[in-house]
Amino acid sequence: WVRNAAQYLEGNVGHYIFISTESVYPDNSVPGADETAGLTPMPEGVDPYTTVREHAGQYYGALKSFAEGEVAKHYKAYTIVRPGLIVGPLDRSDRFTYWPARIDLGGEVLAPGTPNDPAQFIDSRDLAEFMIRLAEGKVLGIFNAVGPAKPTTMAETLYGIKAVTTAGASFTWVPADFLAANGVRGWRHMPIWLPPNGPTAGFLRRSNAKALAAGLTFRPLAVTAKDTLDWHKTRPEAEQKATMEGAIAGIPPTKEAEVLAAWRAKQGS
Repeated sequence: WVRNAAQYLEGNVGHYIFISTESVYPDNSVPGADETAGLTPMPEGVDPYTTVREHAGQYYGALKSFAEGEVAKHYKAYTIVRPGLIVGPLDRSDRFTYWPARIDLGGEVLAPGTPNDPAQFIDSRDLAEFMIRLAEGKVLGIFNAVGPAKPTTMAETLYGIKAVTTAGASFTWVPADFLAANGVRGWRHMPIWLPPNGPTAGFLRRSNAKALAAGLTFRPLAVTAKDTLDWHKTRPEAEQKATMEGAIAGIPPTKEAEVLAAWRAKQGS
């Protein structure tokens, strides 16, 4: 797509903005890494124009890195934006939507890791406004578009979401090693979260200092959470049910109850 668009846009546009992703970074072990970190190379022998069409997910980071190279090749004035997890109303990936939906149901909620584990995400509307500012100011360069402005934690995120509900949910924090031993995966079953150590120690701790200096701003979490929940309640019943069953992201209720019971049993042993 980038190459094909360049056939018509190269030399005919004054400023090209490309939406990339933080998935271009192969090393997520270093907290605070910025835009200068190395990118994922295209594996040797893989043709990005043919071979990967049926395996785009497998080569997602490499494809985005390759596309960034195409941008640099064809345009003199360009900006590359690397968002983290994009959230908010209309997000059918459920990678954030699961939490407002689940917390609004109330009861005991399985919460991953520890309250102090990091979280990073960006409201799609904040991302859009940032790109408009970049376009209006013709700001060139590469930017990590993640939020919020200051580091936040899973506790601040989940309790912040709870604050826009009246369901009275309670959180039971279950350590990462116990979750892993019971088949609960970060990001897939526990959205927004990955273990903050080892190879994922820096995944949710990317530096956004450069983007902040270029005008990236954030609406309050309460606004994102409420708007997402309000939108979720307008979805077809089948979609809402799929969210609560963890069809795309999130943990099914039966599995959540099973893990919570196992954790209580372990605590009592």
